[in-house]
Amino acid sequence: MAAAQTDYGVPKSMLCPKFLHSNSTSHTGPFSAIAELIDNAYDTDVNAKQIWIDKTQIKDIECLTFMDNGNGLNYELMHRMLSFGYSDKKVVNGKHPIGMYGNGFKSGSMHLGQDAIVLSKSKNDLVMEEHQASLRDILDHSPFNTEEELLTELRAIESSCSSTGTRIIIWNLRRSGFIPMVTRLI
Repeated sequence: MAAAQTDYGVPKSMLCPKFLHSNSTSHTGPFSAIAELIDNAYDTDVNAKQIWIDKTQIKDIECLTFMDNGNGLNYELMHRMLSFGYSDKKVVNGKHPIGMYGNGFKSGSMHLGQDAIVLSKSKNDLVMEEHQASLRDILDHSPFNTEEELLTELRAIESSCSSTGTRIIIWNLRRSGFIPMVTRLI
């Protein structure tokens, strides 16, 4: 596979999908992966007051959901969160951020399951025409086949008595180790 070229002829770096799995093995078990996702919600820039963790069925697919009532993520922040090794977290009101290496969400979620989707509402949410390709990809490659199904999941954020927040849905759960026990506890 040839690397994509930038405008300057320099090849863009690539990421092998197997990296996601090997990166997820940095956790010793599902509880450290769950702790990673909880830490993200309570970090100083997110400022969540509550987090809900649940096991649910979406179209007969067993899923773990993590939802907080924090500040939410706009398009740019979401892109940064999903990028590897990126973190611009700073001390806020004397509180040091937990996440600093831009790896926690990816390693935590991929330790728990093979697929994840992040839905978020922030105060400055804007849906732009250039985001339509992302919407099509979500509808093609997630358990949500219609915009209404996706909007139902977004409305769950509002049900937390907050107009902002983030909802992570993880599916194709890994069955090795303690995952069956985790899903029974939740």
